[in-house]
Amino acid sequence: MTHPKSLSVTVLLTFLVALGPISTDLYLPSLPSIARDFGSMTAQVQLTLSVFLAGFAAAQLIYGPLSDRFGRRTALLIGLVTYIAATLICTFAASIEVLILGRFLQALGGCVGPVVGRAIVRDVYGREEAARVLSYMALAMALAPALGPILGGYLEVWFGWRANFAALLCIATLGLTGTLFLLPETNRWLDATATQPKRIATNFATLLRDPGYVGYMLLVAASYSGIFAFISGSSFVLIDTLGLTPDLYGLCFAAFVVGYMGGTFLSGRLSRRLGLERLIQIGCLCSCLGGTAAVGLSAAGFLSVGAILWPLFVFMIGTGLILPNAFAGAIGPYPKMAGAASALLGFCQMVIAACVGIAVGLGADGTALPMTSAIALAAFCGLAALYGLVRRQAAPSTEGSD
Repeated sequence: MTHPKSLSVTVLLTFLVALGPISTDLYLPSLPSIARDFGSMTAQVQLTLSVFLAGFAAAQLIYGPLSDRFGRRTALLIGLVTYIAATLICTFAASIEVLILGRFLQALGGCVGPVVGRAIVRDVYGREEAARVLSYMALAMALAPALGPILGGYLEVWFGWRANFAALLCIATLGLTGTLFLLPETNRWLDATATQPKRIATNFATLLRDPGYVGYMLLVAASYSGIFAFISGSSFVLIDTLGLTPDLYGLCFAAFVVGYMGGTFLSGRLSRRLGLERLIQIGCLCSCLGGTAAVGLSAAGFLSVGAILWPLFVFMIGTGLILPNAFAGAIGPYPKMAGAASALLGFCQMVIAACVGIAVGLGADGTALPMTSAIALAAFCGLAALYGLVRRQAAPSTEGSD
């Protein structure tokens, strides 16, 4: 095993946390092809995304307490083995219903990377330093959704949509191997009662009574909902409506993610100077500006690649400033139940985003307006959470310190 602050462990954690976004983004260029292959409606194919998020959300409530009780390594190994088995089902699915089921099971395993990975960062670095580390991890992790649709587009063109799930199988196997041979146990506060229903309920109730935690949680959920609105609707707008090929769509998606990478880079550089709350404030203003411009152009009838991507590039800079700092702000005050705090945060993030994704799918009308409206609404909800809860909280609650 290597030292938990070593570069190899940081790279592994980034890899594991990225398992969630790459599981949603790699096969995005294949969504129209899957619909044609199975003769399915757009909303039904988009269920492979929304059901994934629903399963992703629910299982986090299990892995968080599990990692607090038995350790981070044990939880990761269980989740990764589950993910690999489910990905095999997706790869060989014979119907859209089997694919939807496989995606749900895949989510039950895939969520272990983000929820336990964030808890490990909190274990190793503490509250304030965790914001900086999560920012740089998010910058590196953004390569997954940036490169994922590009790779997925080429795999779709060359081999068909099933090749995307074969690629996910290889990625998960690498993650499992790295966890087995590189990752030490980092949980110094193993809690024998952490998986007891009464204790889980008590921990979650403690978190939900903290306005600061709730505010950060809603910030994360709002920001990710905006991202997921684009994930859910962009392939149909850019490929079906604007006529882009799957590989060109991947390049457009990468441009979208570059904005997020820029935000996370700025966050890492400025976190010590400005502090996480100030960076979140700047991020919310950027997101609102980009979201407003996007929905305004869509409502005015400007439907082009540039009219979609440029405003959303600004939106993504804002989310890059918000997300790592909001994660650190939420989990930081709770070192002894970091797994539970990360799990509840991830659960709410995914449930709300899944609902947004379903709404975008049901509202699809051949224009970008349903997608951009959801993004703009998410941005302003995040701003409301910042000023309505986070900034009204004089000092963060804490149940312990390092």
